[in-house]
Amino acid sequence: MAKPDKCISVEEARELQSNWTNSRGASISRSIGSEDTCEFVYSVEELQEFLDYVKEGSEKEGIANPGVRIYFGAYSGNYSNRATIFLAPTKGEDSDSENNYNLDPMNRNTGGWPPQEY
Repeated sequence: MAKPDKCISVEEARELQSNWTNSRGASISRSIGSEDTCEFVYSVEELQEFLDYVKEGSEKEGIANPGVRIYFGAYSGNYSNRATIFLAPTKGEDSDSENNYNLDPMNRNTGGWPPQEY
């Protein structure tokens, strides 16, 4: 299989992560009074299962080219005050596609602690 067109180099990934850490990451840590997580892990199997769920559910609704939008989130209350992400199905593949609220988003990932720099 060929490398996907949207892959970036390791160097570019390191620069992006460093930019986030030095700008937003520092502000978030000051705001919540402690370091926050900045990376999340899903297994390939978990991601494939979710993508299959989105594809199958979308096909049943007549949506030919669904997408997945990734949102930042934060836990509240007794569980944790750390950041998280969730993946939300969309009704199309472009940036203005509506979310597909007929399919559930995916969360329950593993956030590295302490966070690992890329």
